[in-house]
Amino acid sequence: MGSKIGHSNEDLLDFSSFSNIINGEKRNTKSTIHGVNPATLEALYPVPVSTEEDIDAAIAAARAAFKTWKKTTVEARKQRLRAFAEGLLLHRIEFAHLLTKEQGKPLAIAEVEVDNAARWLTGTTELDIPIETVVDTPKSLIRTKYVPLGIVVGIVPWNFPLMLLTGKVGPAILTGNCIIIKPSPFTPYCGLKAIELAQRYFPPGVVQVLSGDDSLGPKLSARSDIDKISFTGSTATGKRVMESASKHLTRVTLELGGNDPAIICSDVDVKAVAEKIAGLAFLNSGQVCIAVKRIYVHEDIYEEFREAMVKTVESYGVGNGLEKNTFLGPIFDGKSKLFARGDILRTKDGGFFVQPTIVDNPNDDSKIVKEEPFGPIVPLLRWSDEEEVIARANDSDAGLGASVWSSDVERASRIGEELEAGSVWINEHMGIIPTAHFGGHKTSGIGGEWGVDGLRGYCNTQTVFLNR
Repeated sequence: MGSKIGHSNEDLLDFSSFSNIINGEKRNTKSTIHGVNPATLEALYPVPVSTEEDIDAAIAAARAAFKTWKKTTVEARKQRLRAFAEGLLLHRIEFAHLLTKEQGKPLAIAEVEVDNAARWLTGTTELDIPIETVVDTPKSLIRTKYVPLGIVVGIVPWNFPLMLLTGKVGPAILTGNCIIIKPSPFTPYCGLKAIELAQRYFPPGVVQVLSGDDSLGPKLSARSDIDKISFTGSTATGKRVMESASKHLTRVTLELGGNDPAIICSDVDVKAVAEKIAGLAFLNSGQVCIAVKRIYVHEDIYEEFREAMVKTVESYGVGNGLEKNTFLGPIFDGKSKLFARGDILRTKDGGFFVQPTIVDNPNDDSKIVKEEPFGPIVPLLRWSDEEEVIARANDSDAGLGASVWSSDVERASRIGEELEAGSVWINEHMGIIPTAHFGGHKTSGIGGEWGVDGLRGYCNTQTVFLNR
C-alpha cells in the first residue's frame, strides 16, 4: 500500500476547520455541532454530525483497506506509527493550544499530553506480536499465533482526547487492523485533526475518524459489521456499550471508572509525600480515571499530613489554562451535581472553576468515599490497623488502580499484593507506560490496553497444527 511516509511542509494543517476523515478524504455533513471552551463558555468550531451513510462509507473503506493492510509486515506498520508520532510533535504547540481550548487543562499539561500521545505510538512499536510454540518435536509443530480482527472502533473520552486516541490507534494498527476513531462530542477537535494528520502516514481507509453527537456511539456499537470496540469512559456507558455489542458478539475492551485508594504509612517523609499526593489527586482538576481518589493516612501522621497537603493545595493557581501559573483549569461540566454545595467560581467570561477541596475524615459510607469524585475534591481518611485499611481500600466496586506509600518497600509491597486493582504502585501513582498492560478489576473494566496483552486484545487467536 504505497503511500509515502513523510512530512509535508506544503500541506499545512488548518487548526480552525474540522472534518470527518473517510477513506483518506475530508468529509463534511449537513448538520454540525460545536464544542465549548470550558474556561470561557465560548463556542468553538463546527464539527460534523455523522449519519448512517457516513458510518457505512467508513466501514466499507476500512473493510477494503483491511484486505491489503493485514498483509503488511509488522516492521512496515511500526515505521508508519513512528512517522505519525513525529508528525504530532511537529505540531506540538498547535495541538496543545487546541487541547487547552477544548478541554480546559493548563497549557503545560496539554503539552505533556501531546508528548505522551507521541510516546504511546513509539512505545507501542517497541512491542512484538507474540508467537507461542506449544510443541516442537521431529514429528509435530504446534504454534499459537495472533491475527488481526479486522475493523476496530475506538471510542475516546473527553478528559485525555489525544493521548487516549493514540493509545488505541497504536495497538490496533500494529496488529494489522483498521480503526475508526469516535472522539467525544465535547472534545472532538484534537481527535479530528490528529486523524487528518494521520492520512500522511497511512493508506486510505486504515485510520479514519467520525464526529457526531451522543447518538453516534450507540450507532457504531450496534453495528454487525465491525469486529471490536475499544471504549474508555464511564462504567455506566461501558455497560451500555457491552450490551449493544453482545447482540453481535462484537469483542470489547472496556476501560472504565476508578476510585483509586492511596495508603500512606506512618514512616513516610510527610512533606514530600503530601506534595506528591496532592498533585496526583488534583491533576487535570481531578478529572483523571486513575487519579488518587481516596487517601488513607496513618493516624500517627494524620494531622501533620493534612496540614502539609492543605498548604500545597493552597498554592495551586485556579484559572484559564492559557494563563500562567494555572495548575487547575475549569471543571469540564459546570452544572455537575458534585459541586452543588462547593465553592464554584464563575468568572466574568462565564467559565466554571472550582477551588480544590479536601474533605477531612468523612465516614466510609459517605458519598465522597463510595463514589468516584471526578473533580477537584478528595477525602482524607484515618487508619491505624493494616488489615483494616486493606479491607477499607478494597471496599469498592471499582478496581482500576491503587498505591501504597512507605519507606519500608517490603511492607508496602506486602500491602500492595492485597489490593484489588489492575495497577498497583509502590511510592508512586499513575505510573503508566505503553509497554505495560493497563486494565481494571471489578466494574473498572473488561480486558485491557497496552503491553503485549493489550496487543492480544486486538487479535484473534489461531493455533496451527503441523505434522512433519
